[in-house]
Amino acid sequence: MRADLLLDDVDGLDEALAAVDGFDASLVGGLLRPQPGQADGPAGLAAAVAGTPLAARVAEAAEKTVAGAGDEEHFVALAAARAALLGAAHDALVLRVDEVVGRPAADVADGPADAGADDAPAHAPNLMVAARSWLCDLARAGWRGIDHDLVGGAAPVVSAMLADPAQRRLATLLDGFAAELAACCPGAALERVPVRRWADLWSRAVLLTLPGAASAPATGSATGRLLPLGVDVHEHPTAVQAQVHAVFEPADGGAPRLVRASVSAPKPDTVVGAGLWQLLRPHMSLLTAVGEGRAVELAGMPVTAEGDLLWDDACARPGAEADVFATARVALPAAVGYAVAPLDRHPARIAVPVLVEGYRVREEAGEREEADGREEHGGRENAGGEKDGGERDAVVVLDVAGCRLRVDTDRVPAAGPLTAKAVTSSGACLGLLRWDAGEFLLQPLAVERTTRGKSVAVHAGAWAGGTTDKAGARAEKAATDAVKVLRERAGKLLRK
Repeated sequence: MRADLLLDDVDGLDEALAAVDGFDASLVGGLLRPQPGQADGPAGLAAAVAGTPLAARVAEAAEKTVAGAGDEEHFVALAAARAALLGAAHDALVLRVDEVVGRPAADVADGPADAGADDAPAHAPNLMVAARSWLCDLARAGWRGIDHDLVGGAAPVVSAMLADPAQRRLATLLDGFAAELAACCPGAALERVPVRRWADLWSRAVLLTLPGAASAPATGSATGRLLPLGVDVHEHPTAVQAQVHAVFEPADGGAPRLVRASVSAPKPDTVVGAGLWQLLRPHMSLLTAVGEGRAVELAGMPVTAEGDLLWDDACARPGAEADVFATARVALPAAVGYAVAPLDRHPARIAVPVLVEGYRVREEAGEREEADGREEHGGRENAGGEKDGGERDAVVVLDVAGCRLRVDTDRVPAAGPLTAKAVTSSGACLGLLRWDAGEFLLQPLAVERTTRGKSVAVHAGAWAGGTTDKAGARAEKAATDAVKVLRERAGKLLRK
């Protein structure tokens, strides 16, 4: 692993992100009547894409917006330019990660990942227009100008969209975005605005209202052996998702591939920790395989052009035992990633499995950085979409060949035995290499540590399929009792 490359500057990255930041700042005050200081935002965005096919449209959009005459078409162009810059930043960072780990570059995104988008049928175009109109009203008012009447305008659009499965992707995004905004109303009273996060959600939603943007990705099938690497848990008050990262070895002898498989479930906010597995476990046999340390044999499993397995238990059967660290040392270095869909090319979406060994661990005192909403997904957030602030007891850092790599212990789920303490006493760490706020971070999925002269592996997803671990068993029993009570209460309400 060339850890020194993680510290080198990426050409053009700072300039691209500065242009995005400038436009995001203009959304704080709103685009209806931009103040003199806000005019630089749209103009900077136009200058950043001047050498691209977007140049003419974005230049016109910036000019009209600065003059206070921007309409929906102009805001769409600005959202597209913003997404293009973040997509370029994503691609540059992923190429740097490939250099760091010495892995073959991912496929170019010119295959089925975006095929058929232009030919996809438009679903209820009137709802798409209504959603885009609400989003443009938000942009005109700005985050400081939001109030409950403006935010509430999303409710009828979301309700109508949820009835159509083809529109639930956008409906879910709008619903969550509106809920965050509503929790922060009135905007004029906000002490701090999550600038990057809300701009991310706004621009993504605007682009998803365009015909074909939310069409289902093209799929193929996967037959071969799946070797799980670890589980990334995304938890919010009313929903939870477990995303399994794995190496897939095709039965035809093709190159191994990096794939993901996800399962999601709604949840009450009282179910936390190990209780999450009770909600997820019935939906995917892969979680059992992860907990037991086994491979999975696939036969015709649907897989998207982005490498996401559309899990079907009928296409899978348990395989032989498969040690995660053996997989990481033997199969992971040669595994190739899939293409990334255009709308998913964002630095916050980078999550590349890597194995780090031969490091020293140290803890640094410090303060938690103030979040500015840089990440669109993940993280532990409060009702306003901001990550928890305050002081941090210690920052865990891996010294890899003299290079500093910070460990993102905030992402270690409470639903497993892996802890920050286990990381500090480890000798090998399998994790996801991420990028946030100007630096690469390592999110641990599993570590190897020596206990009583023996090498022991500790996995974040060790309790996914059930556990005999005392701490895990106690936590799951408490969650079982909570779920039982909630189901009884729900049954009584339904009977009434």
